[in-house]
Formats: sequence, structure tokens, C-alpha cells
Amino acid sequence: MESNTRRLVVVSNRLPAALALEDGRWQVRAGAGGLVSALAPVLRDRGGMWIGWSGTSDPEVDAAGLLADFSSEAGYDLYTVPLTADEVAGYYFGFSNEIIWPLFHDLQTRCRFDPDYWRMYLDVNFKFAEVVARKTTPDDYVWIHDYHLMHQALFLKSMGVKRRTGFFLHIPFPPPDIFMKLPWRWKLIQALTEFDLVGFQTLQDRRNFTGCLHRLMPEARVSGRGAVVSVDMGSRTLRVGAFPISIDFNQFADMARRREVADRAFGIKEALRHRKIILGVDRLDYTKGIPERIRSIKTLLRRYPDLKGQVNFVQIAVPSREEVDEYRELRTEIEQLVGRVNGEFSFPGWVPVHYHYRSFPPDELAAYYLAADTALVTPLRDGMNLVAKEYCACNVDEDGALILSEFAGAAAQLQKNAYLVNPYDLEGVAKALHRVFHWDKEERRRHMSRLRDQIRRNNIYWWVDSFLQAGIAKNLGDFPAADAMTYTRG
Repeated sequence: MESNTRRLVVVSNRLPAALALEDGRWQVRAGAGGLVSALAPVLRDRGGMWIGWSGTSDPEVDAAGLLADFSSEAGYDLYTVPLTADEVAGYYFGFSNEIIWPLFHDLQTRCRFDPDYWRMYLDVNFKFAEVVARKTTPDDYVWIHDYHLMHQALFLKSMGVKRRTGFFLHIPFPPPDIFMKLPWRWKLIQALTEFDLVGFQTLQDRRNFTGCLHRLMPEARVSGRGAVVSVDMGSRTLRVGAFPISIDFNQFADMARRREVADRAFGIKEALRHRKIILGVDRLDYTKGIPERIRSIKTLLRRYPDLKGQVNFVQIAVPSREEVDEYRELRTEIEQLVGRVNGEFSFPGWVPVHYHYRSFPPDELAAYYLAADTALVTPLRDGMNLVAKEYCACNVDEDGALILSEFAGAAAQLQKNAYLVNPYDLEGVAKALHRVFHWDKEERRRHMSRLRDQIRRNNIYWWVDSFLQAGIAKNLGDFPAADAMTYTRG
């Protein structure tokens, strides 16, 4: 970061700590998920500020006071944006998760285009922008995260507040034919063009965005090559880039090397009688392809009966949006599928599918990564998918295999050494599982070693530095193309 940038300010829907009511008392719980996993180590090392919602809409709760201790320990400031229950319902559950989430994941039939959602989305975005305006200075670099807050730069400018702003979209950006179904498509694209830098996970997402620009704003002119290009809007220029998010590689690798994690991994293998372990780890969401994955396991056992009794599929599903009917229905569907597969194939001493519906602490999850012979990461559509990278980082013996959906953003980076599959192709996934089951140790080590080297080089610090370098650099020559960036943190 340049010396004239005093602070890095992160703005996201949720703070990295959330308030939860437990036994009648409000408690502070560290957040989970890709965004927190990615940015917590960065702000821990660099200092700065994080602005977001506390997770409660109760007006009687002193969110700032409760979060003060967390802020002190984290080493950076937290500022809350208070939201009412109606605002959470319309902006978060409504517009963000019933419109943008399914639309941007190519599942537009799940969208509910309610105009009231759009109005609430704008109201809440303005509320966030007011807090950003009050708490930041012109010297700060304001980094906005994700689809909940796409109007921040537009509203800051409407207030006459000058800030350097960057926006990063953690989910995919859809192609024009899908994006054009959004009733507020032009206004949303316009809002995104008000940022100084707009970042996406992959080059394909960036191409989809510029394709939408050409459709909706034909006057826009794209120039440049490499990871970041310029868009001339006539009166102003913005940068648009691909910045694949990553993990703190050393943190996961070091955790997997700890004696207690290795012992727990051995215990997992022992409990499954040292059979080959296929592992799935996901937040419970309809984009993750968990039902399709379980059907692939059923196909595997039907097509390759020699694997009966030799493999176990372990699916970890982290609870998510449990108050939403669609997610409760998904949970029921998964549980029924697990029951049917186990009912068809189990015999005394062997149950093929082990399903865990709960959150796992990091060290326990690392033990599962370490124990697993194969990670089955098959989302129907995903911005990146950090589970694929976490699994490789924890595979310190380099004897695992990664089967990865071609529709995960991670596939663009890892395709040469992961086994890519179409998650809708049940027989194709079963064939991939059967094939990697028979890979010899040398083949597994060759692929996993290369995967780990790539993730080690292109780690979380590389991601942050590449984005900030693009956002603050004076010209495009100040940073290299994506394939030349190999910054590492020891």
C-alpha cells in the first residue's frame, strides 16, 4: 500500500464478529465464511477498520459496546451499521438472497423480483454509505465487499464525499443473457461503474461484466490486457480486474502439522477402519450441489460394486439460513437422500455415507482434510470455493486428490492438477472417483504437490496486494498480469 494511504477500510454486510443471543445473554462470536477467512489475517497484520452490520436488529442491544473487546483483540476498529428487522428482511433476505444470489449463480428460476426488495436495498445501501462517509477520511482506501453493497460508490458521490473506492464481488457475475433478466439491470451496472476499481474472481466473470456493459452502456470502451483492464466511460475511467481470492496457506498447513490434529485425523481413519475417505465440505446452500453429489455416490456404488465396503463418503454441511424455507427443504432433501443411499448399500460393519450437519472448529475441519484421500468439491456454480484450497493446504503428506467442479471459480486456477467434473453429470463424477481411487502414490503426489505450490504462491496476501496495487497504482504498468503475480508471505 502506498504511504499516502492512511488506512484500509473494509465494508461488508456483516462484521467479522456477530452478536448472538445465548441463554438470555448477548455473546460475541467470531464470524465464519470465505470473506472473514480471507480478510481477518490481512487486517490483523495491517490494522485498519471494518464497517458492517452486527447481526442483530434489536434496538435495545449496545452492539458497539459488546464488540469493543473483540475490536481491541483484533487490532482494528469495528463500526456497526444498525438495521431494523424490516431492513434485514427486504435488503438481505429479499433483494440480496432472493434475487442477486440465485441470478448470479445462473439459477434465475429461483428469483423473486419484488420491487419492494429493490427499494429496501437502496435504502440500506444509503445507510451504509452514511456510516462510511462519517467514519472515513479522504486519505483512506475504502474496499467494499460483495453483492449486498453494490451502490456504495454511487451514494458516496451523491453526498459529495470523495473517497478512493474498490469493489470486489465474491460470487460469480452472470453472462449478459442472464443478467438482462434483472429489472434494475441498468441502474445496477451504473452503480458498479462509479467505483474506481471493480474486481471479480475470474477472467470469465470480468468478461461477463464487460459484456453487460457493452449491452447496457454501448458508449463504454474497454482497453488493455492482462489481469486488469481500463473502461473509458467518457467522463471518467474505471479499472476492472480478475483477482482470484485465496487462503492463508501457511496457517492451514501449520495447523495440519500439529500433533493433536494429526492424532484426530488418525482417529477419523481408525473409526472408518482405514477405508478410503471421500470428503465433501460445504455451507448448506442450493448452489453447492450436495444432493447431486450424494446421487453421484449412489451411481459410484452401483457402477463399481468392487468399491462397496472400501470407501466412505463424509459430507460436512455447515448450517446456513435455517430460517428460510428453501434451506430447510434442502436439508430435508439431503437427509432423505443419505438415508436412501445408506439403506440401499449398507451392510453389517459398513455404512457408505456419513453426514454431519453442524459447524466444525478449524482444527477439527483440518483433521478431516488431513484424513481424506479425496476431496469432492462439486458446486453447481461458485465464485471461487476456498474449501478446495483449504484441503490442498492441509494435505501436507501430498497423497490426496482433488475432484473439482468446472463451474467453481477455483477451476480456472487449479484445472491442470485437479480432476475437473461436471457436477450435473452423475456418471462422470462417479467415473472420476473411481479413477482417482486407483491412482498410484506417485501420481497423487505429483498433482497434489503442484496444487499446493500454486496455492502457496497465490495466497491471501498475494490476493490483497494485487487488488490494492491495482486500486491505488497510478497506471496499469504499475502491476503485472495475473499469470506473472507470485507474491508470497512467509
